[in-house]
Order: sequence, then C-alpha cells, then structure tokens
Amino acid sequence: MTAKEDYSALVHGLCSLDFSGDSRPCQLLLTGDTAFPVLVTPAQHVLLAASKYEKGKIVVMSHDSYLDQPQFMDFLKNAISWLKPSLESVIGINNNLDHLEQTLSSSGHKVEKVSGLKNDLGVFCTTGYDDSQAEDIVTFLRQGGGVLIGAQAVDWSQSHQQENVLCHFPGNKIISVAGVYFTDKYGEKGSFPVSENIPWIPMYQEYSIDFSVDLKHLMQGVNDLDISGGCLPSELLLHGPLTFPVGLSNNNQCFFGAAYYGRGRVVVGTHESFLDKQELKTFILNAVSWLDMGRNGRIGVKQLGNFYRILQNEGLSCVASDLIPGLSVYCCTSYSDAEAEKIHRFVAEGGGLLIAGHAWYWAYSNPNVLSQYPGNKILNKFGISILSGTVGQGVYKALDLKTFDSTYHFPRAVCELLRDLKSGVELKPYLSSWLDKLRQDVSSYMKLPASPLTSSLQQELANLVKGGHLPTVSKQCPVKKNTKEAFMVCLAQDVSCLECLDDSGEASPPALLPPTQITLTFTALLPGADAWRSTGLFLPPGKTAVLMFPASAAGQGLQVQVGCHSDNLNGAEEFCRAPVVIHQKDVSGEKVKISCIWGGLLYVIVKAKSQLGLIPVTVYGAEHAPTFIKGQTSLSSWQQTIRNYPAPWAELVTENIILTVPSDTIRSLDDPETLMLLWDDIMASIADLAAIPKKFPRPERFVTDVQISAGLDACWIPIMCHLETAPDITNAEHIQKTGIWGPIHELGHNEQRGNWEFPPHTTEATCNLWSVYVHETLLHIPRNQAHPALKPEERETRIQQYLKDGAQLEQWSVWTALETYLQLQESFGWDPFKQLFAEYQKLSNVSSNNSDKMNLWAEKFSQAVNKNLAPFFKSWGWPIEENISQKLSTLPMWEEDPMKKYTSSE
Repeated sequence: MTAKEDYSALVHGLCSLDFSGDSRPCQLLLTGDTAFPVLVTPAQHVLLAASKYEKGKIVVMSHDSYLDQPQFMDFLKNAISWLKPSLESVIGINNNLDHLEQTLSSSGHKVEKVSGLKNDLGVFCTTGYDDSQAEDIVTFLRQGGGVLIGAQAVDWSQSHQQENVLCHFPGNKIISVAGVYFTDKYGEKGSFPVSENIPWIPMYQEYSIDFSVDLKHLMQGVNDLDISGGCLPSELLLHGPLTFPVGLSNNNQCFFGAAYYGRGRVVVGTHESFLDKQELKTFILNAVSWLDMGRNGRIGVKQLGNFYRILQNEGLSCVASDLIPGLSVYCCTSYSDAEAEKIHRFVAEGGGLLIAGHAWYWAYSNPNVLSQYPGNKILNKFGISILSGTVGQGVYKALDLKTFDSTYHFPRAVCELLRDLKSGVELKPYLSSWLDKLRQDVSSYMKLPASPLTSSLQQELANLVKGGHLPTVSKQCPVKKNTKEAFMVCLAQDVSCLECLDDSGEASPPALLPPTQITLTFTALLPGADAWRSTGLFLPPGKTAVLMFPASAAGQGLQVQVGCHSDNLNGAEEFCRAPVVIHQKDVSGEKVKISCIWGGLLYVIVKAKSQLGLIPVTVYGAEHAPTFIKGQTSLSSWQQTIRNYPAPWAELVTENIILTVPSDTIRSLDDPETLMLLWDDIMASIADLAAIPKKFPRPERFVTDVQISAGLDACWIPIMCHLETAPDITNAEHIQKTGIWGPIHELGHNEQRGNWEFPPHTTEATCNLWSVYVHETLLHIPRNQAHPALKPEERETRIQQYLKDGAQLEQWSVWTALETYLQLQESFGWDPFKQLFAEYQKLSNVSSNNSDKMNLWAEKFSQAVNKNLAPFFKSWGWPIEENISQKLSTLPMWEEDPMKKYTSSE
C-alpha cells in the first residue's frame, strides 16, 4: 500500500476527532521516509501519526488515555485493522485498557489481555512509559508485528530536565526507530476535522530542537574547519527536522552535517579525505565520540585505511570490516549502497554512522544525484543528501554556539519563508539575505524521492505557486535576484517539473489533444556530441504532453525536453526570464508524461553514439510549430499554412544548422529555401577551414533568447544569442550585404580545439578566423569591412601599443592575438591553417601547458610554410625555446616578416 492508501485506511469513515477532554496531548515529531501524520491541528501540531519499520507498522497517539477513550474507538478499530499482519492475528492489550479490549472484542478481533509483549501476538497495544521491553518490541516490529502506542512526554521531561527527551523518554526508545517521537511540548486541544488527504506539517517546529549540547561536544577544542587543499568537497542539503549543520562555508554551504535518527546518530562529511586530514583530526575524533554516545564501543571502518590507523593510534577499539554485529560506530564512504538496509537498521536501533564522500564527479555521468547516488540511498532517510554542487576549499570558522540559533538551516528557513510568503508580510532581513541559497536548496528539495514528509512540503510549495499570481518577468519588468519575485519564478519551474514525476493514475493518452505521429531518426554520433531532435511541436505553457515510444526505445539514453532556452541564468543579478525554463525527462518506459510551466518547443535528446534507427513517436497534447525543413517542406505549404501556426517559436532546419527564432520573425519570410541554402554554404565554409567533413556530427543550433548568461552570444549546444539577432540571421539579403560577424564568431568557438588553443589569450581570438574566412571567401566582404576592429588604422595602432608596452604575453589577447594569425594568413594564405587543423586532429599526448603548445604551433606552422618563423613569434612575445629556435634555423629566413619594420630599430 502507498502512504496515501495507508492514510485512507486509518481515517476511513471519520470526519473529526475530539481531543478536547481533560487529557493534554504532546506534540509528535516525525522524520524519515515512512512516517506520516494522521491528525494535524490548525496550529500544525501532530497528535496522531503512523509509520512502518521494516516489515512492521506502528500507530502513535499523543496521550496514553486516548487508547481507552470512547471518542477514539472508531479510529482505533481502523488502526487495529491496518496494523494486523493477518486476519487471524491476536491483539495483545495492556491490562489497563479495558474499553479498548471490549470494543475490539465486540468487533470480532481476537483479543488477549497482557502485562507485556509475549509470543504469538500480531498487534501489541501499550503505553510509552516503560522501556524494559523496548528491544523486544523493536524486534517484534521489525519482524512484522503491529504496535499501537500512546504517551505524553511533557510531564516526564519536567522531572528529567537534564535528559534529552528524544533519546531518553521510554516511549521514544520504541517508536523512534520508525521516525516518530514524543516531544516535551504540549499539543493543541479541541475537536479537529480529519482531512481527505495526508495533512501537511512543517519540517521545522516553532519550538525547535536544541542542538547546542551536541555542537559543543563536536566542536570541543576546534576553532576552525580546514578543508583547504586539493580535495574538492560536495555540498550537503540538510532537510530533516533532526539534522543540524556542523561545518558551513561563508556563503552557507554545508560540508559537515549531523543528525539524530531513531535511537542513533549520523555525521556526514563531503570528502573522504577529510577523515584522515591532520588539520581536522580533533573534530573527527569528537565526531566519533559523539556517535559512540559514551559506550566506548567498537568502531568498524570500511575501506578507509589511513583513518583506521589514526583510530588505532588513538587507542580506540576498531576493526577493518563491513558492518558487522556488535559495533557502536561504523565508518564508511558514500560510494556504495550495498549495505544501505543494514545501515538504516543499525542507525535506527542505536548505532553511530560516520560517512564521507563527494557526489560531484558521479554527477558528471549520472543526472539523478538526489535519488540515485549511492550515498543518498543511505542518507536521504536520515534527512541529509549529498548534492552535485561543490564547496570552495578554505579554512572556515567553527560555528559559534552563541549565534547557532540564527545559523542558516534549510528546514527552518524554508518553513519561515513559506509562512511569510503565505501571509504577504515583508521578509525578515535574515530571510532576505538567505533567499538565493534558499532558492537553490528548494530546487534540490523538489527533486528528492517521494516520501510522505517530503511530498507534503513539496505539495505545499506547489500550492503556493498555484494559489498566487506569478510575478511578471520580462525585459521590461526584470526581477532582482534576491527577491520574493525571483524565488517564486524559480519555484514555479521546480513545481512544474514535480508535477510530472508520477505517471500513475494518468488518463489514457487519447483523453488529451488529438495525437501527432512523428518518426525520428537516431544515427551514430561522435563521442560527446549529444543532439536535440526537433519534433516540430510546441507544448503550451502549463499543459501536459504524453509521448508514446516503442518498447525498443526505453532505457536507451533518450530524453524528452520541453523548451529550447537551455541557458541557465542563476548567476545573473536580475532576470528577464526565469533562470531555468526547460524540463527534461528520461525515456525510461514506453510512456513519458512531461510539462513545463513556461511551455516550449518539444525535443527528443539522443545521446552520443546512439544507433537506434527509425523511431516512431506518438505525441498527445502538443501543437504544431512553424517549422521549415530544407528539402522536405514545400514553399507553398510554408507560405500558406506552416508559417502561420500560432506557436510563439519557429525553427528553420537544414542539414548542418537549425535556427530557433520567435515566430513573429518568420511570419513574412517568403523564401526560407534561399536562406537555408545560404546557411548550407556558410556551414560548408566553416567545415572547410576546420578541415572536417562537410556533414557535421550533429547540426549546430542558434537559439535566440531574451537574456543569456554571458556576452553578446554564447557558444555551446545550442549557441545562445539575443532576440535582436533573430532578424539578422533569418534575412539572406542582409547576411550577403552586411555580414554576420557575431554568429560566425560563435560557430568558430565550436571549432576551437585545446591542442592549438592557448587560453585565456586566444579564447576570443582564434574563433574570429572563421568570421574572417566566411566573410571573405563566401560573402566577399573584406575583413576591414566585416568588423570595425579590423580597419587598417585600428590594427596598426594595436600593434604599436602592444610593442610599446613591451610585448607582454598577458596583454596578447582578443584582437591583439588575432593580429598574429592575420599576419600569417595575409602572407601564406589559408592553406597552412587547414593543413595544421587537419594534422592536429591526429595528434595525441599534446601537452596542456601553453608554453609547450605555443612552441609546437610555431614549429609546425614554420614547417608548413617552409620558413623560419621563430623570430616572428618571438617579436609577439611568444616563449619560443632555444631548442625550437635552433631546429627552425635550418629553414629559410622569412624575409617578408611584417614585424621586422617594428623591431628592426631595436
């Protein structure tokens, strides 16, 4: 049964529950991935809860008297039916619960009065004030028994003020293994309605949990946490109510975190090298001590040899092994989930877990870090997740006990923000300062695997989007980064992605818009060259599409994507659109359901080297977008119908390039055939200079956008450019007359290769070789007309100034660096460049050092033109080595060296 079905079984036939009697309940605290609330008051106090632990089930009531009060009997009958492992199970009931015994007996249950847990029971009904059988009850629960328990911890806490209620209250030694705790805070009294679905509860309670004693133990003798050096740590998301940060960077990124779970404890570090780092030794030993909880028990260490030796040298009892019985603390990395179930039981039943590892490297080839990273299959249950993001190495001050209550902690921050956003009040200054961090953490939280508690907050955040009006965001109305408006815009994207996580219960595809049958071809691609395959369809904002694939396509690395604007703007200070406006989903089965609040063109993404052939795809819920495919679309269809499709984005497609522009740009385009023929020629010229095959491994793409993350244009897959560029790249006459330097510059970026690039000097220089080449050889626009920076007087001034400043290599970049290559081209033509670009494609083991690479280029270019170019490159400040100069001295001198006139006087 799902949590929703479990909840429905527990509240079946109930409209309300009366907690208004003399008994005063305590609040219950829930954590983990199986616990869920059954009754939550308007003040958001949990008074009834349920959970599962391994094979068993448990129902918890917030006062022991509720187990025997008449107004709860209908609920208790439901609870017993849910808890029973079988219809014939015997219900054991504590001697003092007479009314419960009579009610269950008259309802046909097999009931036995008991003074404690005994063999052959199916369900055990008890109070939470005696822990003498705690171990036996936990074992009974683990093996499939049902437990009904009630208690109130407030009175106990008042007579045990020095003790931690969560750890030491007798009832918590039983129920905590299932992620439920009695607390020392009174709950709200009254008669409360029973909600139709699992009610929402905040993950952070107003009274908070006092972790100051724990932090004091962990930080004894520790002034700072040194995570400097060569090891790059990941970042942690602390999302459980019993988690707390231990190590925070200056921008509130967590790299050490801790948690209570069940009867045990957890400490997480985000790089395994931290465990044996000398500068962290005191802190790590404190962590081991905190996890041991004074037992002086045995410590298990797996695959952490150096750390094992450190513990041995400290005289601690330890063993190098997997998780075995009898351990007090277990230490391991986060790179395997083989022991996940054993670790969950170990911690829940009192063990201490020290685990460390990063996820950023794993994330390079695995997108679903939060749900699939091995360490997170262990840690998500404890309310901690390792993220793909990294934390900057450095030395960070230890957290201050005096200000710990105001330290950034995601559960507290998100719940306070949610409350303020709902009420419409101005955010508190500290919340405003956390907004950017909160925005990132909420985005991660929305990707957590479903569980009753995470789904509860996810749904509450979704309701915030659905219940309020999204702010207007545009070039005319930008929103600042750290504002409520920016938070809401980003949240809307996360919510729309969340809506499609569950395909269950979906109406059959024909219930949507009429289907569109398309056929896509997936051919072999070069390594690293993933490709977007256009469907020619547009998904309207907020709508849902269903794509049906053949079984042979499932699990082959395909993805469905809504939206073409893949540029992530999270680094911008203000947004003219939401920072992320695309949504991707794996084709893991025959049916893929997808939506995006912003809408967008619909694509299928194929991974490198895929060879799937022809794949028929049926799409429901999308509409046709203006799409012209050279060689397939007739001019008459384009002019009469296709260009007038109402979708706001259009695509013009030819073999080696695709232009994605606003549809308004192409409504009056009468002859896309001529335009795309010109683009064919442009791409052929690009390939010609690069010395690569005329057919690209996948088409290049230009996508026009209202805002991009860097520069005037940004090269990538796709190439992003501003909306203002759209009329230029879709006007053949304009291209032929005026040229298009910027777009060709970006295409040139995609042809640059590391073996002959010298970053950062040539990053924005050599890409311009393609701009010059295309303009002069194809468009017949001279370089001095193609760009104002190439006017002769501008070039002359740059050369003289560079030499006047001493020909310093740090100043050799952009136009100055390009000048070096232009002088070579003007003397020797384009053929040597083509020759070298072809030769470099076959080279291997080229040094990554700029100096080595510059010497290699000087040598090879000299050999290509049969001239000694060493003096030429030296005049430009290149670090030409003596052995290269000697080697090239056997070649004829370059008498026409254009730099001689500047250097001869020297």
